[in-house]
Amino acid sequence: MSHLIAANPFFSAYSQADFFGKLIFFSLYALSALCWIILIAKFRETQKVKKVALNLKGLCAKNQNQLLSLEIHEQHPFARVYRSLKDKTMEVLNKNHFFSQDKGHTHLSQRDLELVESYVLTTISIESKKLEKNLFILSMTMTLAPFLGLLGTVWGILITFAELHSGASASSSSMILGGLSTALATTVLGLVIAIPALIAYNFLKTVTRDLASDMEDFLYQSLSTLELQYRKADS
Repeated sequence: MSHLIAANPFFSAYSQADFFGKLIFFSLYALSALCWIILIAKFRETQKVKKVALNLKGLCAKNQNQLLSLEIHEQHPFARVYRSLKDKTMEVLNKNHFFSQDKGHTHLSQRDLELVESYVLTTISIESKKLEKNLFILSMTMTLAPFLGLLGTVWGILITFAELHSGASASSSSMILGGLSTALATTVLGLVIAIPALIAYNFLKTVTRDLASDMEDFLYQSLSTLELQYRKADS
């Protein structure tokens, strides 16, 4: 194991670096670990939301005539959107039933539907922000990692020139070799960290935007169903 670690150019460069160089390496490794934790967690979360959303849409499609009678207690964005739609619609229906002269039939006016729409759109906005939570870490990584790599490059070159200026031999000074390896390794490491972060950030932003659009589509499909069921027939 120690032989494999020693053969790795990044670990080898880390072992030869001075204290500040090691600090740059440690910052890059920590940033990479944090980036991959967020990447994997958000990818799993969005895949789960997609799967559950598909099941919920199918359930609502099968129960269009009883859309407000479904009991969905799961904690995921589409379920919370459905409960928001159901709760607000039932609230409006109960209010209309209380003030209606015809107690046998309760209707939803166009203004009622617009009220429900506005209320649920607020829920969708909240859920979209939850889906985008911590994505800023990926954005920060793809910006910060190359700068940390550049800092390591400049620091390594500075160490090298400082040793050469002090009269050390390039073939015998470990500090010179350490400075050069720090300069090269941090540059590569910064790019290796930033490139996956860039790809993941753009991918996940697209996925979350699509999920938000799907939630809006689900809202308007449900409103159309409710309008057909509860609208007042034109006289």
